[in-house]
Amino acid sequence: MSYIWREGNDVELLINGEAYFPAVFASIRAAQKQVLLETFIIFEDKVGNELQQILIEVASRGVEVQVMVDGYGTADLSKPFVAAMTSVGVKLHMFDPKPKILGYRTNMFRRLHRKIVVVDGEEAFVGGINFSADHLADFGPMAKQDYAVRVTGPIVVDIHRASMDLFRQNREGGRPRRSLPAMQGLPRFTGDARMRLAIRDNDLHPTDIERQYLQAIRSANYRLVIANAYFFPGYRLMRELRNASRRGVDVTLILQGQPDMPWVRACAKLLYNYLLRDGVSIYEYRERPLHGKVALVDQEWATVGSSNLDPLSLSLNLEANLIIRHPPFNQQLHQHLKKLVAEKCQQVSLETAMRGSWWRAPLTVMCFHFIRRFPAMAGQLPAHVPMMKLLRPHLEPANDAGAEPELQLNQEKTS
Repeated sequence: MSYIWREGNDVELLINGEAYFPAVFASIRAAQKQVLLETFIIFEDKVGNELQQILIEVASRGVEVQVMVDGYGTADLSKPFVAAMTSVGVKLHMFDPKPKILGYRTNMFRRLHRKIVVVDGEEAFVGGINFSADHLADFGPMAKQDYAVRVTGPIVVDIHRASMDLFRQNREGGRPRRSLPAMQGLPRFTGDARMRLAIRDNDLHPTDIERQYLQAIRSANYRLVIANAYFFPGYRLMRELRNASRRGVDVTLILQGQPDMPWVRACAKLLYNYLLRDGVSIYEYRERPLHGKVALVDQEWATVGSSNLDPLSLSLNLEANLIIRHPPFNQQLHQHLKKLVAEKCQQVSLETAMRGSWWRAPLTVMCFHFIRRFPAMAGQLPAHVPMMKLLRPHLEPANDAGAEPELQLNQEKTS
């Protein structure tokens, strides 16, 4: 299905886990009928444990609870953790689980990277924040800087449908069924924000998020700000950023200066010289790892979601972004990012970027050619089609007195 612009929505910006987790947990606790939750990561830390207890609580009183985690990002949940949820009716799905080889996870491509929560079909959360304690400041120097939004209104119909479509995929072949019929009627108008859901998958929507970015960049008149954790976009996005700067748009990139993975910054730095020569301003966020995926154009357009601007997000992963047209939201996000630049970032100069350019130039050219062809190559690798498993506890009789029963993680087909 194609997603359309929805009028009459309310949107709230949630910055970091301090704002996100209380809002999501309160919404789930108040659920009356259904909770849908998709995430890349749930860890068994204080955040994951609190989420588990809340899901158990609402499932125990009859609320339908469907949870999907990624087989790479959430590979290490313990059997007791899973059993405590599934035994009370939580439906826990794992996207493309694979066994480790020599202790290493091998299923790193085509990940479920979306972060979506929908409660009762009336309230939804979309963004880049996982259910893990490293999104809280008290985690320490490696706590992540990240963003999400809470939305109500007609846009929730599309988010709910997108999530339900994923849960109802064919678990044998991984191919999506036809989209579910729309809910009867739309939720009432709750605000004045215009929104559109943009997802990326490996079937019907392979370029939707990238296309929304390209359209927004081309439409920019005077201001464009992108804050993105993993920045290594394809040639088209790079070209449009340079073109925008050449025609007088103030193009600002906020990228990782203290990365959680050092190679991320190394890849992004290959592009600095190419962008700075055309007037693009680049700032590295130095306080802690930047995990956000947000952008804004002029005074109205903005996006918040899970998609990075790198080959994995743009060509392989399942992603979800909200496109938001709402001047107050745009202004709030702009003021926040402006303060981030002024207080927590260091600007990258062309002189600094030029150092070592003699050896980086050929590598940059090779990288450009690679990422231009990456989507076509990615369509062939990996060879397997991602599957989903519904995890459920199967308690076998203990062999020894007092021994704990074993939790079997079985695949269960659903229609």
